[in-house]
Amino acid sequence: MKRISGGVLHLVLIVWAALVTLPLLWAVVSSLKTDAEIFASPWSLPDAPQWGNWARAWQEAAIGRYLLNTLIVVGGALVLVMLLGALTAYCLARYDFPGNRLVYYLLVAGMLFPVFLALVPLFFVVDQLGMLGTYHGLILVYAAYALPFTVFFLHAFFRSLPSATAEAAFIDGCSHAGVFFRVMLPMARPGMVSVGIFNFLGLWNQYLLPLVLNPDPDRYVLAQGLAALAVSQGYRSDFSGLFAGLVIAILPVLLAYLLFQRQIRSGLTAGAVR
Repeated sequence: MKRISGGVLHLVLIVWAALVTLPLLWAVVSSLKTDAEIFASPWSLPDAPQWGNWARAWQEAAIGRYLLNTLIVVGGALVLVMLLGALTAYCLARYDFPGNRLVYYLLVAGMLFPVFLALVPLFFVVDQLGMLGTYHGLILVYAAYALPFTVFFLHAFFRSLPSATAEAAFIDGCSHAGVFFRVMLPMARPGMVSVGIFNFLGLWNQYLLPLVLNPDPDRYVLAQGLAALAVSQGYRSDFSGLFAGLVIAILPVLLAYLLFQRQIRSGLTAGAVR
């Protein structure tokens, strides 16, 4: 019975891996074809790799500018949300004060609130602050969007860290800030790396918030740029350039996962054990 259940589980995993991997491989192969090859033989390899498709997508379709905009916005939001999220989670996990649980549950409840319900008031708030279509406006909104999940994820890590280590640091004359930055934060590194990767993936693929709050075409992020590229290249029937732009947008996320997959697994395992 165990062998049968194990075989079924492996079969399901193989099917799932194929469903995830094959579309990515097909997009990469299609980005190296001509438009005629894409329609004539969509499943075959290209006769000769068309690297010009990637150059055309990078230059003419402004994928390079969209990529830079995304790196600025996501990088700034990631630094901000990791700092604020770690500080908030640490305070809620290690210090008892009136309203502690109320603040924690309010932050957790933010994970359940559908973001599209806040788009209209959020648009007017950002507009009145003069931050509509700006990098810093989008960074602040991204950070606020990712903060509840970050606090929820890191709260368990800080709560499970041994108190004796912090007490020893206090006896040695370390301040509260020193204990956090020099002792507790390094001990929570697996959780920090894991939640950082999850936030990076979520913010990188964000489309709804920049669509509403970032109307300036010169500051489009990748999700907006790909949507505009799909429309423009579709009218021009330049599907090879569209596939090339799609692959360029996928590569940073794929590389981030490949580089940090071990840290992601260790962070999730540590969180599950604790």
